[in-house]
Amino acid sequence: MTPEFRLYCFAQSGNAFKVALMLNLCGAKWEPRFVDFFAGETRTPEYRAINEMGEVPVLEHRGKRLSQSGVILDYLASFFKKFGWKNDDERREVVRWILWDNHKLTSYIATLRFLVNFQKTGETPVTEFLRTRVKTALGILDKHLAGQPSAVGGRLTIADFSMCGYLFWPEEFGANWAEYPGIARWLECIRSEPGWVHPYELMPGHPLKS
Repeated sequence: MTPEFRLYCFAQSGNAFKVALMLNLCGAKWEPRFVDFFAGETRTPEYRAINEMGEVPVLEHRGKRLSQSGVILDYLASFFKKFGWKNDDERREVVRWILWDNHKLTSYIATLRFLVNFQKTGETPVTEFLRTRVKTALGILDKHLAGQPSAVGGRLTIADFSMCGYLFWPEEFGANWAEYPGIARWLECIRSEPGWVHPYELMPGHPLKS
């Protein structure tokens, strides 16, 4: 059967994983379109014609082409009527945490991970700055999750999928979940969902996979 969704992605992208995870948990029929980020594909004119921002993920569905993980998650929540909001107040809370994630959590973790794990920069003043910001953000999230099972409404929503995007690689940016029990419990809850697959298995392009 022809997949209904096409996701431009690659295995190392936490932002793409957010969408791939949502698609899997919703039981969507989807196919990955591998983007060779490390060979510079996102900088090519051909890819910029697909996404002028030169980023993944990009989702194609029924003639629509969507970019930015938060926008795509919002679209999928509306389409599948899953992992969304029950009222306007909840929707604003979901958006609040997605915006916070994009600015304060994913942005710092993704940059730190890229430098130390892929660029092999070693420890520098830049990575020291990023680690401080990451520690602060993880502390905020852990405190929020200490008294509730998820980000919003006592159940998993797209806010959780946005924030967990880079957190299944703690060894790649130096996090120890024993120091953040709320986050550890929450990640285990997400991992226990039927359809959860590790990002290196869910998306193409991991160098250890043939």
